[in-house]
Amino acid sequence: MNRREIITLYYMQHRDETVGFVAMRIHDADQAQDMVQDIFLRLLSGTHLISSQTLPSLVCTMARHAVSDYYRRRRVCQEYEHYISHRGATCEAESVVNATLLVERMERSLARLPEACREVYRLHIYDGLQVSSIAEQLHLPYKQVENRLGQARKHVRRQLRLCV
Repeated sequence: MNRREIITLYYMQHRDETVGFVAMRIHDADQAQDMVQDIFLRLLSGTHLISSQTLPSLVCTMARHAVSDYYRRRRVCQEYEHYISHRGATCEAESVVNATLLVERMERSLARLPEACREVYRLHIYDGLQVSSIAEQLHLPYKQVENRLGQARKHVRRQLRLCV
């Protein structure tokens, strides 16, 4: 059996079990189904070495990490909502202006970067891609993408510090 067949067979046999595992921890069945679907999509599109013996452990680990990520994002959102609710409407216009200025400064600093670094930085920041995904998409070595992203980050940080 090839990699895809192993994953498909495991998905058909253990999907409900995995959804139950996640749903029991996050108390949201719809969200759990989405998370499990994302796990299996990542497995299908990834480059993990998978066999019928290693797949159950890998799925369980990925599910636990997805639950942890869910609660981490949820906590950050709650903190932000709390912050926004206590700031009041008087600072809302100021926040929008500050955010707009920050984006403009970042775009200006990106314009000064070489095209290769700029492209990697945009894919990482705006599209939310990981270094491995960017490397695959641009057909570049992982380390090269990592270095370009590091250069871009340093440049943008330096430029934003100069503007503040």
